[in-house]
Amino acid sequence: MNMVGEPRRLGVPGAEARLRFEAELHEPGSAPRRRLLVLDGKPAFELSLWCGTCQFVFQRLEGANTTLSLGSMRERLAGPLSELDDGILDAFGSLLPEGDYLPLLLRVEPRLAMPGKEGDYFSEEQVATWGFDQFWGLPEHPRTPYYRTFETVVDDSAHLFEFVVPMVPPSWNERERVAEYVELMGQGSVPTAVAVSTLDLCRPAVSAAESTDEYEHWGLTHFLLDGHHKLEAAASAGRPVQLLSLLALGESLSGPNDHQRLAALRSQPDLSRGARSLPLAD
Repeated sequence: MNMVGEPRRLGVPGAEARLRFEAELHEPGSAPRRRLLVLDGKPAFELSLWCGTCQFVFQRLEGANTTLSLGSMRERLAGPLSELDDGILDAFGSLLPEGDYLPLLLRVEPRLAMPGKEGDYFSEEQVATWGFDQFWGLPEHPRTPYYRTFETVVDDSAHLFEFVVPMVPPSWNERERVAEYVELMGQGSVPTAVAVSTLDLCRPAVSAAESTDEYEHWGLTHFLLDGHHKLEAAASAGRPVQLLSLLALGESLSGPNDHQRLAALRSQPDLSRGARSLPLAD
């Protein structure tokens, strides 16, 4: 079951939020240098640039060194949710800066992706559009394993890619807890994880010399707040989990019309870029 709710106002004053979005400046009054996701006052992830023509990116930084699980929510997230729970949304919203968020309740089947290995978006689909980094001569590198969960056709010139990005790498997870979730999932349990998300639309302004497939990349990225052991267990066991995510509308490189399309897009079949023959979502 997938569910997209209505936008709602959540969060706390920016200075009180454990996780917030910031623009890094060279000096007061200068143009922003980096777009960041900041955890406990330290840069945790670098995000896609505002121009919308550079590569889509999430890159782990030194500040991504802890999770944001809430012990008070553990029992309520042990199984699937049948609706968008206001109590859970408010609880996790208190970790975020005040703003407008679109709640998403998604069923995902995560696949672990390793940078530079087969199935890595940055080494495959992104290189096919932007080519290699002009300075390094290499693909972009997220500096973290991550999960690929879904992709589908937007239209003939755009494709949606969905990612779940852990705050800490799976190697930091407790082996016993992962094994417990694997066992529970084998018995049919579908637990719920929680994330904050961005939807970034990126398309190159000019064709790269190495480009073989130029189109607009819709990057729906869920930064995991709670559920790191659940995601690893689901990926290793080939089982689904439920993902409750809050899409940060004001912090995404996309607009209201794009957000309104998410429900229809997320109800389409999981289709790779090469499979574009099915009817498209309106």
